[in-house]
Amino acid sequence: MATLGALAACGPQDNATNGGRVRIRFATDWRAQAEQGGFYQAVARGFYADKGLDVALIQGGPAVNVPQLLEAGAIEMGLGSNAPIVLAMAGAGAKSKAVMASFQKDPQVLITHPRDDVSSLADMKGKPIMLADASINAFWPWLRAKYGFTDDQVRKYTFNAAPFLADTNAIQQGYVTSEPYTLEKQGNIRPEVYLLADSGYPGYAAMTLVGEGFANANPQAVRDFVSATIAGWKDYLRGDPAAGNALIVKDNPDMTPDILAQARDKLLSYQIVEAQDGSIGQMTLARWGEFHQIMVNAGVVAADLNWQANVDLSFLPQA
Repeated sequence: MATLGALAACGPQDNATNGGRVRIRFATDWRAQAEQGGFYQAVARGFYADKGLDVALIQGGPAVNVPQLLEAGAIEMGLGSNAPIVLAMAGAGAKSKAVMASFQKDPQVLITHPRDDVSSLADMKGKPIMLADASINAFWPWLRAKYGFTDDQVRKYTFNAAPFLADTNAIQQGYVTSEPYTLEKQGNIRPEVYLLADSGYPGYAAMTLVGEGFANANPQAVRDFVSATIAGWKDYLRGDPAAGNALIVKDNPDMTPDILAQARDKLLSYQIVEAQDGSIGQMTLARWGEFHQIMVNAGVVAADLNWQANVDLSFLPQA
C-alpha cells in the first residue's frame, strides 16, 4: 500500500490506466475501520471496477491533512471528517469540493459514567469536559451557543481512556462507534452516551472531497465514484460485510471482529449513514447553510464566507 508521504512527493499524475480505467487515489481520514466500510466494500465487491474505476484506498492518520493533499494534487479524492473542515477549506480559498456525505449524522458524542446529575447535554453545563484540540472549533461552538457551555469547562483529551476510567465525574468526547465500546471493554462499565446530532447538531460528516482539477477533467468518474460508494454502503450495512471487513483488517490488523461488528451495529442503530428516507450520501444546501449560520453566530467564521464554492451537489444521484 502506498504511503501518503510518498503520494505527496509524487504530486499530480495521469489518471488513465493501461486498461482504460480511471485511476483514483482516495485518502481516508483515519486508519482502516468500519466507519469507512462502504468504501472498502465497494473495492472488495468490485463496484468501483464495474464503473471503470481503479480506486486505491489509502489510510489516513493523526498527521494527515486530506484537504492539503487534494490541493497539492497528491490524491484525486479523499475523506473529510466533518463539516467544519469544509468551512475551513472555504476560508483558506481551497478549490476542492465536498460531493457527498457518507454520514448524515456526525458520530460525535459526549460520554459520562452513569450518574444521577447528568441525563442530558444541558446537564453538563459547568462541568469539566475532555476535548481534543480539533474539537474547539468544530462542535464546541455549537455546545456553547445552545447550552451556555463556557471555555473554562474544557480539559484536554488525549485519546487515552485512563483519565476517564479513573474519574467517575469525567466527561469526554468520542465517536459513537468507537470510544463507548473501548471504555466498556477496558473499564467494565456501561457509559452513558449522548449523540450530538440527536440533540440538533446539524453537521454532515465523512464527506467525499474531490480536487477541482480532477472533477473538471473527469466529471463522469466522480459521479461513478459517488454511485459506487453509495452501493458499497448499502451492501456493507444491509448485506454481508465480510468482504469489506477482510480488506479493512488487511490494512489495519488492529481491527478485531468484535470491534468491526459493534461499530457497524452502531452505524445502523444510530442511523449515522442512512437518512430517514433510507437514502445515502445526500446533502442539501439548506442544511449546509444552517450549519454555516451556527458557526457565524458562534463567531467561528465570517457571514460572507463563500462556502457554496466548496459544496457541489451535482454529482449526487438525482431523486
